[in-house]
Amino acid sequence: MSKRFKEVFRPYLVITLGCLIMAVSMNLFLIPYKLAPGGVSGLSTVIFYVIGNAIPVGMLMLFFNVPLFLTGYKSKGRLFLVRSLYGAVVLSLLIDGTWPFFNKLIHEYLVRFDASMAVPDLLLNAVMGGLIMGFGLGIILKEDATTGGTDLAAAILKKFFPKFSVGQYLLFLDGCVLLFATIAFRSVKLGLYAALSLYISTKTVDAYLEGLNFAKSLLIISNRSEDIAQRLMHDVERGVTGLKGMGMYSRQDKTVLLCVVKREEISMVKEIVKDCDANAFVLLIDAREVLGEGFLPLHEKK
Repeated sequence: MSKRFKEVFRPYLVITLGCLIMAVSMNLFLIPYKLAPGGVSGLSTVIFYVIGNAIPVGMLMLFFNVPLFLTGYKSKGRLFLVRSLYGAVVLSLLIDGTWPFFNKLIHEYLVRFDASMAVPDLLLNAVMGGLIMGFGLGIILKEDATTGGTDLAAAILKKFFPKFSVGQYLLFLDGCVLLFATIAFRSVKLGLYAALSLYISTKTVDAYLEGLNFAKSLLIISNRSEDIAQRLMHDVERGVTGLKGMGMYSRQDKTVLLCVVKREEISMVKEIVKDCDANAFVLLIDAREVLGEGFLPLHEKK
């Protein structure tokens, strides 16, 4: 039963948690202050205010998402669509269901507790809203699902008009939403803060999905590769891989060293290379996440 629970029910519980976090972000930091950071949620926020709060934001999101799911049904897998549709519905219900609670929390408790809350800090709300929303969305995306929105619309446009990439379509759609919000609210400031929130949300999703265990991978080209490799393995205690290469100008065979180190070890590596060969060529590349011996074990990531 536990195995079946993990395979079938656990993903939906995780998606529900992600939707709840996103609902907190929207109802506490974004919607009350007219911050519309792109996507279907941003578009629904703008329309919510334009029509005088007649239709809740969650219902508007569902209204826009359903046609997207129907259109993209054939281009996505069944499991992906089922989980994504579940996420879209749950997110809409949570946004509308918790809206009265958060509205009361803001006006009757937070404002009374701190009078400065009556004059909202848009920068703080944009940052916190984007951060929390990105965290919630990252949880959902990690379960191979979405909440609909412009990412699905971009995939559909890519299918019918393959000239541009999904990323370009996504940038265009989110840009249109931000422009629409700026015009509808007649405020460049709100549009810029919404763009900042969108940027923070995107970076938070990337950080959650790719990990926060930053490291540096090094490519070292030197005539004394053997000496450098021995020092790295002995002094830094890092594995080194020798790659066969050839200098295209000198036409001579070279051994290119590949080594991955933690950030605090970079200065030590530079000193070692400098001592062994001051004329060596060193290329440092950001490694978002490293799995294996000396870093995060593979079984923990799984």
